[in-house]
Amino acid sequence: MGIPHDLPPALKPGTDVSRGASFAVGSASILGSPKDSLALNQQVRKFNQMISNWKVDYIQKSVFMISIGMEDYYNFTKNNPNAEVSAQQAFVTSVTNRFKSDINLLYSSGASKFVVHLLAPLGCLPIARQEFKTGNNCYEKLNDLAKQHNAKIGPILNEMAETKPDFQFTVFDFYNVILRRTQRNMNYRFSVTNISCCGVGTHYAYGCGLPNVHSKLCEYQRSYLYFDARHNTEKAQEAFAHLIFGADPNVIQPMNVRELMVYPVNEPMREFWEDPMDEKLSLVQY
Repeated sequence: MGIPHDLPPALKPGTDVSRGASFAVGSASILGSPKDSLALNQQVRKFNQMISNWKVDYIQKSVFMISIGMEDYYNFTKNNPNAEVSAQQAFVTSVTNRFKSDINLLYSSGASKFVVHLLAPLGCLPIARQEFKTGNNCYEKLNDLAKQHNAKIGPILNEMAETKPDFQFTVFDFYNVILRRTQRNMNYRFSVTNISCCGVGTHYAYGCGLPNVHSKLCEYQRSYLYFDARHNTEKAQEAFAHLIFGADPNVIQPMNVRELMVYPVNEPMREFWEDPMDEKLSLVQY
């Protein structure tokens, strides 16, 4: 992709962002974040404050990768354990509507190429298994919220691409990528997929890296799917990067990042996101 180094953190003073920047912040969410974090809307506004660092054509050709939403649904489920279906649906709608608004704001600032991660099966995260005491099972209420959220993202982006001729996007099916590695873990050489490599608690899902917490660190990280409560190991991330960059529509659609990068700026998309269930895309091993 022509990036000579890791993307520097945008919030670090004096950082060289000439070749791109990361606005990622711990505990970030879509609807609102703790004081020491940034919601998606705040990240977009921070980008606008820094926009003079890049020329207009550079922004148009740049790829904007967005992966967010886990904290919204995790906190909602934790605070509303007995929420009725109607309340869950209303919350998903509020999250996805705000997401759409923030993407529109980013687009109005000159961004035109977007890579959006669908949510993983959140109920399978070590933090969810530990918090909701599910043992080796995933917490399906949280998985259901993730599936409801994911079902809305593709149509939202399709609509934007159909109404904005220069809007280009692709969607990474992170949900099924993680689910395959959870259900058929040995096919991907992960011997441990239900607990973290680093932390304390029943699933080692708390305290990794925190001061005054005597966290356990696993002996061989590459056998684990999760490094800590919420994040995947480096081995897993390497695999995801290869999938995002060059996989087929079973994993990322309507195009992969390699194709999105070279897609002509200002040219309307010829293909759009399709619901895998409707189109019966084959779920082969990726």
